[in-house]
Amino acid sequence: MAIALEEPSANAIAIRLGNFSTLLSNLLLDAELRSVCVRDKSLLPEHGIGLINFVPIKRPISDEIDHVLAAGYLRGADCLHVATALYISPDPRQLTFLTLDVRLRAVAKKLGFKV
Repeated sequence: MAIALEEPSANAIAIRLGNFSTLLSNLLLDAELRSVCVRDKSLLPEHGIGLINFVPIKRPISDEIDHVLAAGYLRGADCLHVATALYISPDPRQLTFLTLDVRLRAVAKKLGFKV
């Protein structure tokens, strides 16, 4: 989002993202990004979104959601992003969770993700 909206942190985020060989996210990111671009009348950064591998979720992730919420309250969309990361890797120490949201970062860190 920071890159698409050309926020002051965009360059730092782009550099950090470039340090990873694989970028994963929930499909919700696609909807969020497209929505923000329409709202702000900006172009969808196709080059960036194409670098992200969207994770197909093949079962309910209620257990992961409960695990996230036990670590701290998050709104539904934010909770889904962290729960998806737990779905990808039940051992959060194996993944880095990138976000600029302070509450989201705190919950991800409490769960053991690298932030």
